[in-house]
Amino acid sequence: MLGKLYTSEQSIKRRKLDYIILAAVSLLAAIGFFIVLSAVSGLSYGAGVIRTHVIALPVAAGAFIFGWLFNYQIYNEQCKVLYGIILAMLAAVLVFGVVSRGSNSWFKLGFISLQPAELCRIATILIAASFLSRNYQSIKEAKTLVLFALLILPIFALIMKQPDFSSIVVTAPALLLLLYAAGVNTFYFVLLMAFGFSAALFPIIWTFIALHPEIAENNAFLYAIGQMSSSWWYIAGFCTAVIAFCFAVWYALRQFRLYIAPVFVLIMSGVIIAGFFSGLFVNKQMKNYQRKRVEAFLAPNSDPKGAGYNVLQAQIAMGSGGVLGKGFFSGTQSRLGFVPERHTDFILAVLGEETGLMGTLFVLSLYIILLWRTAYIATLASDRYGYLVCCGIFSIFFVYMIFNFGMLIGIVPVAGIPLPFISYGGSNLVASMWAFGIVESVYRRRLSII
Repeated sequence: MLGKLYTSEQSIKRRKLDYIILAAVSLLAAIGFFIVLSAVSGLSYGAGVIRTHVIALPVAAGAFIFGWLFNYQIYNEQCKVLYGIILAMLAAVLVFGVVSRGSNSWFKLGFISLQPAELCRIATILIAASFLSRNYQSIKEAKTLVLFALLILPIFALIMKQPDFSSIVVTAPALLLLLYAAGVNTFYFVLLMAFGFSAALFPIIWTFIALHPEIAENNAFLYAIGQMSSSWWYIAGFCTAVIAFCFAVWYALRQFRLYIAPVFVLIMSGVIIAGFFSGLFVNKQMKNYQRKRVEAFLAPNSDPKGAGYNVLQAQIAMGSGGVLGKGFFSGTQSRLGFVPERHTDFILAVLGEETGLMGTLFVLSLYIILLWRTAYIATLASDRYGYLVCCGIFSIFFVYMIFNFGMLIGIVPVAGIPLPFISYGGSNLVASMWAFGIVESVYRRRLSII
């Protein structure tokens, strides 16, 4: 009996596939297929959507198998080649790609399309993990973070050139979480957070002022912030005020015997100012439909037939599903056309209407299981690179989950981010399957079994 138990335990330890991840991914893909089928039923272009999705499913399954069987450590060894491929793909789409909804993000390949940014998103994690694993001994040094930023900047610049803000919105927070997992210096991590917060905050403030000009006219502070988007005098005044404020905080801390070197105050001031200029650049690059999304987030009820229409209708559809839902192909709000982009950005609204609260919670639980297993497999990785790869993939899909579930309850703006495995989109489906195939590859080789 003891011999049998020992043999069974050894078999589990040497298992080459995590069946929990396989089951969760398979269930999500199956649910996604039926939800997409239901969402496009009755649409004039529904047959084309279904045909593309049916083609994407076996390709995605192949990507999962490839990611599982292919030794993930090769990505580390050939990171320079992978980096070159990423830059070449992102540059090529700007020249040879087709423009859709104001973004030059797609290759048209016959009756199917390929969005290279989806695949590059996962490849960026592989490259970032390679850099961090090779420089783990100097990860707490500022020069390492500068080199890391210089590594990622060309990728982001090419994505912004398309422009594809949703890819930046997903990838940037994921890279921050990856840096934290790699053990970056806490102070530098705070600086990065301050930069990202500043870059995101100012476009939101300027959009709020545009929505409520009467408030800015009666508030000198908001009026000055509003003028900063177009006046260099106000920009200079803002930069001076930031430096003065940071030194005032530094002086106050000294009175409480909390000593901080003045150079750190200058660095913090510079980071906030850099974040402001990044926000200024983003504000000027935003397309009209992207600004409408921010407006809908700030005040969805102020324009229920315009900017806030999408979110409000999606929330109505979700609420109308009740606890158990109306059943597949029975969602009235979605099938009657009230929910826009119902097979892509707002697929979760269709899911909520047709499967109800219980179905939505079931899908959410599958994502949580995927994240749990990915985090667990990270702890089993046989090398630092495998650990960081799993941490990066965890971060990407954590951000996916937060944005998709958060936008329907109004805590984050609509960003045009697909719900992996559920939303229509062959490129995202293939990239997601590849990502979890790589996680399986880390699991397979946790005991250095090739």
